[in-house]
Amino acid sequence: MLYDLIRSVFFSMDAEQAHGLGMNALRLGGRLLPPAEPLPAVPTEVMGIAFPNRVGLAAGLDKNGEAIDGLARIGFGFLEIGTITPRPQPGNPKPRLFRLPEVEGIINRMGFNNHGVDALVANVRAAKYRGVLGINIGKNADTPIERAVDDYLACLDKVYALASYVTVNISSPNTKNLRALQGATELDALLGPLKAAQERLADQHGKHVPLALKIAPDLDDDQITQIADAVRKHRFEAVIATNTTIARDAVKGLRHGDETGGLSGGPVRDASTRVIRALSAKLGGEVPIIGAGGILNGEHAREKIDAGAALVQIYSGLIYHGPRLIRDCVAATDRHY
Repeated sequence: MLYDLIRSVFFSMDAEQAHGLGMNALRLGGRLLPPAEPLPAVPTEVMGIAFPNRVGLAAGLDKNGEAIDGLARIGFGFLEIGTITPRPQPGNPKPRLFRLPEVEGIINRMGFNNHGVDALVANVRAAKYRGVLGINIGKNADTPIERAVDDYLACLDKVYALASYVTVNISSPNTKNLRALQGATELDALLGPLKAAQERLADQHGKHVPLALKIAPDLDDDQITQIADAVRKHRFEAVIATNTTIARDAVKGLRHGDETGGLSGGPVRDASTRVIRALSAKLGGEVPIIGAGGILNGEHAREKIDAGAALVQIYSGLIYHGPRLIRDCVAATDRHY
């Protein structure tokens, strides 16, 4: 397969260098290639949005929205870009991205490296893509955690008019104290102002843009209950489960297995599915779940749907398997219905 050859070249390079090369290729493809449609499937409505298929791109691959048109050409039913912060920031020192091919995993400690929300807004405005676009927002690393809500509100204000939905990322392990926002008191202090801002912006722009909350896989049952209660209380429209894990049991003894950061890909699959299943039981269908974490083939995507997800997202699996993974997941999730 062509992608197997491309992957062998990319995997011979430093992981972040390969990422940059891949993004450049997607940017170029977006400019030069003719438009393409999402892979056909039975459409589904989630958050009041019509999705042409159930398989989307997870945030993190295209942080700045630079390759939207290229990514739109490989079959996704929706794209999520970011995480973006109010001000540009370089992220953590390099090296900060590591492959674990034995388990089809990736460890990253990128630290929300991005060009800032204004650059992302300019890129979205320049893109030709008119499909479902999620924009993932976060806080700058040097913003005190007690003022985190200010950063989320600043980003929401700027991206609202351009997004199909906005994801509030409180689950990256690579920004100090960010996961503390998943606590019950902290969630109330964050989600309440964001919901109020959403209502104000809906009146201002004449459209309702749903809010999703992205959570970690490293949660116990009490924490999952708190999150379910909070999203119901504040009427958030979706939960994305899950982000990367800080657990290392599945990669002990592997090269790079002890690197700090968030672990994604194969090793997070079971933890992610566990959270989806538990969260689905708590929510009882009141709030839809978008499943992410460890999807490496179509059956993994079906597993997330069976656990209670309405949609799925992929990222690490795309690095290992290329666009054929999108086709497999679309076929598997479409067949499920």
